[in-house]
Amino acid sequence: MSNQPIEPAVSQPAEAVAECASCGKPKPLCICDSVVPLANRLPILILQHPQEQDRALGTARLTVRHFTDAVLRIGLSWPSLARTLGRPVRDPARWAILYLGSAKASDLASDPASAFEGGPVIALDRKGRMEERQRGILRGIEGVVLLDGTWSQAKALWWRNPWMLKCQRIILNPAQPSRYGRLRREPRRDGLSTIEAAAMVVGHLEQRPDIEAALSASFERMLARYRQVQREFPELVDRPRPRRTHRRGKRR
Repeated sequence: MSNQPIEPAVSQPAEAVAECASCGKPKPLCICDSVVPLANRLPILILQHPQEQDRALGTARLTVRHFTDAVLRIGLSWPSLARTLGRPVRDPARWAILYLGSAKASDLASDPASAFEGGPVIALDRKGRMEERQRGILRGIEGVVLLDGTWSQAKALWWRNPWMLKCQRIILNPAQPSRYGRLRREPRRDGLSTIEAAAMVVGHLEQRPDIEAALSASFERMLARYRQVQREFPELVDRPRPRRTHRRGKRR
């Protein structure tokens, strides 16, 4: 038997719990042993904001684990797509970058002049309007860039990297909101986790329903593990950021 005293009221410090070298999560939250990498035709580049809280609920590293051709970079700015990816890129315009910004699929659907087809992935031009040749553009995509972070963090990455404007911007039109639910609220219905976004984009562009099914199943396992750990090891879960409150001073 262990000589350590039993103190049920005091939890083990989060720093003392070993982390997985692959996903970066504390071992009680790791599901890497159930991940089988999928051979993807379209290479994936995930750019993560350095302040993104991904220790517990983040999915960027888990997403990379699911593909044989995926790269994760952490930072604020990079000189070019090729330099960031670490290999030559034939044409950046044939790389899709997921950035929602102010564009909404619901607005496109309600516009009588729009050629909205109701697909899960929508290509936009530089002015945020729907491209006319949706199928042709999406069929010609040769790689995918995903921005990992909060709404404001993704916006910062977008504006700090001018080379992203050379890529084909896309947005999502999900049938359902993120599986995060109340665990991590998204400001918009089409705001998904990185793993959900990768599943939808790559699965649709490659016409591979098995990709979306595999990533969705892993995300469900991760959330189930999180809920379990949330009860048993609350010190391991991410703390929500406090909301800013603006109080006006009392007039005298």
